[in-house]
Amino acid sequence: MKTFTLEEAQSLLPVLESLLKRAMEGRQSAEEVESSLNDLSRRIYLSGGMRVDVGSVAKQRAEVMAHLARVRESIAEIDAIGVQVKDLEGGLLDFPCRLDDEVVLLCWRMGESAIEHWHTFDSGFQGRQPVDERFRRRSASGGRPN
Repeated sequence: MKTFTLEEAQSLLPVLESLLKRAMEGRQSAEEVESSLNDLSRRIYLSGGMRVDVGSVAKQRAEVMAHLARVRESIAEIDAIGVQVKDLEGGLLDFPCRLDDEVVLLCWRMGESAIEHWHTFDSGFQGRQPVDERFRRRSASGGRPN
């Protein structure tokens, strides 16, 4: 497992934020088209059947698949960097980080200006604690090799 110093993780935020936004927007777009298709299905059911533009429906289904592919690609790129997407809807990312002899997770949420929290694997988001001097000292001294 790749680990990051606070400084390394922080330097990745612009790229990760862009990938995360792309995934979030793709998910949102897929949900909107899917909602439209669900409304059509409901109208067909309630009316006992109706004429449907099959080509248009097929195009919308393909659009949903394209949006979902964009989401998967964005998440795969984040994963390839070594960062974990914990909650796409909330824009929550975790960065494995070595702290003393333990691997913990630096925690960042979309909208935060910097990585300012961390937690253990077991405690999760609810156990977030403020980043303290131990993380900054490690970054300043170059950290340990990964």
